[in-house]
Amino acid sequence: MTRPGAIWRNWGRTAAVRPVRMERPRSPEGVQRAVKAAAAQGLTVKAVGAGHSFTGIAAAPGVLLELDDMQGLVSADPQTGLVTLLAGTRLHRIPALLKPYGLAMQNLGDIDRQSISGAISTGTHGTGARFGGIATQVRGMTLITAAGEFLRIDENRNSELLAGSVVGLGALGIVVEVTLQCVPAFVLQAVDAPVPLDETLDTAHERAAEADHFEFYWHPHTDVALTKTQTRMPESTRRRPVPPVQRWLDESVLSNGVFGAFCAVSRAVPAVIPPFNRLAVTLTGDAEYSDQSHRVLVHHRNVRFREMEYALPAENLVPAFQQLRALIDDRGWRVEFPVEVRFAAADDLWLSTAHGRDSAYIAVHRYWRVDPREYFDAVEQIMLANGGRPHWGKLHSQGAEQLRERYPRFDDFLALRDRLDPDRLFGNRHLERVLGA
Repeated sequence: MTRPGAIWRNWGRTAAVRPVRMERPRSPEGVQRAVKAAAAQGLTVKAVGAGHSFTGIAAAPGVLLELDDMQGLVSADPQTGLVTLLAGTRLHRIPALLKPYGLAMQNLGDIDRQSISGAISTGTHGTGARFGGIATQVRGMTLITAAGEFLRIDENRNSELLAGSVVGLGALGIVVEVTLQCVPAFVLQAVDAPVPLDETLDTAHERAAEADHFEFYWHPHTDVALTKTQTRMPESTRRRPVPPVQRWLDESVLSNGVFGAFCAVSRAVPAVIPPFNRLAVTLTGDAEYSDQSHRVLVHHRNVRFREMEYALPAENLVPAFQQLRALIDDRGWRVEFPVEVRFAAADDLWLSTAHGRDSAYIAVHRYWRVDPREYFDAVEQIMLANGGRPHWGKLHSQGAEQLRERYPRFDDFLALRDRLDPDRLFGNRHLERVLGA
């Protein structure tokens, strides 16, 4: 299906483009035909999934390929745990696809609206000091190259390209299939607890090391952290899920309905933010339950926001967080969205934010109708001073020269890009900024 003249916007409403045409291929072969046609016409081409990146990484002024019709399971082996999915498959659909095989993804982020190809290409991650981002679960992928050819990359074919191409930013080709290393399905026992913020910071590294998954949220203008600690258990473990009515109240009524109304009101009356944040801390964040892994890891968020997130060397988490906390106090800002802190293990993927170092992540957000620039710019300076690397799918101001200093394999990635896309068929203005013209 082809649509000329349509406007594409991302979820966060931070990027929009009117491509020459939008196409919706239904198969890898359809993507191949679209790439060849775009190249013949001298048009750039890019693919989009859910549009959940906050940057212009997927904006395509030439041909934009929507992968909504390329979802589903290609193959699954319950013995090895290797599962191949079409690139447009949304993360929230994957648990149902894996259930007949008794499998699950090893880890997930707290939002599952993204496509699998978009999630790995931008370095999306969850939390867990012993677990890497979603991209570390990739054991193979298939690209359509600028030459219009299928390129399979896995342990048996072109294996030397895997570490460089998984977090590929959409710059190397159009991903059409992804092979993941899945694990036997498991249950997570969860404890959500409010803990004094200073105590949480004092023990953050110990908590992260002892737990399978640990993260915390901090509502500015409060002195409490909402901690979330999860323990992996066998799939046969008896579940004690959050009762449906309670889940509806927590997610639909409080976290989305009431919070969305609060965000709208707070634009006009910022003075309501501190007392609301203190109220939110008393009403949420205290529960014990157990359920299937994806039902514990993922949260449903309907309130639109904008986000910046930085990965820090884990040892720099506490000083960076304390500087952020002082910044908000010193500037007198009223910040309606919580700050989120998560953890990930080091990996060897060239453009992974956790490349070569155990990492802690600090994410800041603002309601989508609030201008975040002053807040984000000031927070970014703190993160950079503490060795931070920006999340590829979230807002930041860094360019190629600054990023080169933060990624030891940056120039190797550029050489791989020159090899696979010498004429920048898959380029756009955002990639010119972060990778160089």
